[in-house]
Amino acid sequence: MNKNLFAKRRIEVMQIMKGGIAIVPTAPVRNRNRDVDFPFRPDSDFYYLTHFPEPEAVVVLVPGREHGECILFCRERDLEKEIWEGHRAGLEGACEIYGADDAFPIEDMGDIMPGLLENREKVFCTMGRYPDFDQSLLNWVNEVRSKGRTGVSAPGEFVDLSHILHELRLIKQPDEVKNLRRACKVSVAAHRRAMQVCRPGMMEYELQAELEYEFKRGGGQFPAYPPIVASGPNACILHYIDNNARLEDGDMMLIDAGAEFDCYAADITRSFPVNGKFSAEQKALYEVVLAAQLAAIESVQPGNHWNEPHEKAVQVLVDGLVDLKLLNGNRNQLIEQKDYRRFYMHRTGHWLGMDVHDVGDYKVEDEWRLLEPGMTLTVEPGLYIASGSKDVDKRWWGIGVRIEDDILITRSGNDVLSGGIPKTVDEIEAIMNG
Repeated sequence: MNKNLFAKRRIEVMQIMKGGIAIVPTAPVRNRNRDVDFPFRPDSDFYYLTHFPEPEAVVVLVPGREHGECILFCRERDLEKEIWEGHRAGLEGACEIYGADDAFPIEDMGDIMPGLLENREKVFCTMGRYPDFDQSLLNWVNEVRSKGRTGVSAPGEFVDLSHILHELRLIKQPDEVKNLRRACKVSVAAHRRAMQVCRPGMMEYELQAELEYEFKRGGGQFPAYPPIVASGPNACILHYIDNNARLEDGDMMLIDAGAEFDCYAADITRSFPVNGKFSAEQKALYEVVLAAQLAAIESVQPGNHWNEPHEKAVQVLVDGLVDLKLLNGNRNQLIEQKDYRRFYMHRTGHWLGMDVHDVGDYKVEDEWRLLEPGMTLTVEPGLYIASGSKDVDKRWWGIGVRIEDDILITRSGNDVLSGGIPKTVDEIEAIMNG
């Protein structure tokens, strides 16, 4: 961990604040059932500023504070609890390891925070994300307001810190790109493994287990999101996560899965035949989607606008659907009337980073944002012919295809971070039958 990197981020935020105080809590621990909690994962904005991985923590940025501008409230060392729950950084570690200027016990936050709020004009916060913390913050501000007759002023304005942080997070720095590459490398290995072991008669959850084994083996702490392991008609359910069906000979397989490394996510999708051999219909649909994806990736260039890859993908998909007689009519008219949405109902990509659907505005002043070096995004066109589709020959029913890669925009073009997974029909059949 480079402490200076996180200190630089905090300085960038404080330079924008002017007369304010920023308060960012990490995510709360969530109970799964009775005495079992969900695995803890820090809030992305909090982690972006601190790299502090523990629960029960809040970072406070106080520009101009004499005793240090970055304060971290966190758990103290407790040897007895650490026997049960693992090592804690404690107050000393918060400063020495994670670069805070000052640290206080999380239990003392209610006593200390009102004093930090005194005579500050604005509070920069992520209001609305954690309602319980929001209520505590309002209580602290009201406590300061009650001292008005003593000459103390309370903040008069709450400012959404998210927009400031999310603009910074949109452009990835070299350390962030390194984490994304690592997440993609682990995920590539997992997708290759799934192709190699897939066979009729397996269960979807068996393939999921193979993916998650490879994630852990490569150092990916968690899946970045619940894996979609969808065979046959299930591939036409966009966010299918039951993963409990039997893989049938002759069906297509769609896997949408990515590992998370140090809170940075990969998001990759591949589609392939369960038995390792594309049928004529599967191959035809697949090659339309692949052509659309390649056209979209080609248009991910600095200076192009955000929606251009989507527009390119839709044009290729519509032409392909017309050629296969799944749509009838003129390309421009079909696009204008959105007739293609019967078979392609989502967009072609999204920002990628600490969150799978990462932060950052897609439009600026009502215009599509221009792509810049350092941005990372997915490109993921698809076609889904659900069983029972009206006016569609049954031979197409139940075929779902999506192909997704993770793209870094560079000064000269783009870099496909998730390269290395077979993508052409011949490559897929070769690895599955190798």
